[in-house]
Amino acid sequence: MQIPETKHESPQIDKFVKEGFTSSYKMEDGKLKDLETEKLFSPKEVTIYDEYRYEGMSNPSDMSILYALKTKDGNKGTLLIPYGPTADIQLADFMMEVTKDMRNNRSTEEVENALKDK
Repeated sequence: MQIPETKHESPQIDKFVKEGFTSSYKMEDGKLKDLETEKLFSPKEVTIYDEYRYEGMSNPSDMSILYALKTKDGNKGTLLIPYGPTADIQLADFMMEVTKDMRNNRSTEEVENALKDK
């Protein structure tokens, strides 16, 4: 997990959008829901491409993790979740089950092939 130089999520989200991570997600009925297509995904149908941890500038307990995700249908997007005292336990548990194919450890081609094999 990377800790970015900036304390704000928006520059990294903008960077991911430029890389094609345009979908947005939320937790619904124990699955990850693509807000545009309304498709639901289990943890086995999602891969973490990258992640960044943030701490609040004025309040260190204001913590979040930004995930860049790829889903089995080929869509890519971001998910911002709180962690620490304000964490959503159901969402945190879901994300712990998701496969991590971090782009810093594998090429984009390897990550995309891993998604096809799921």
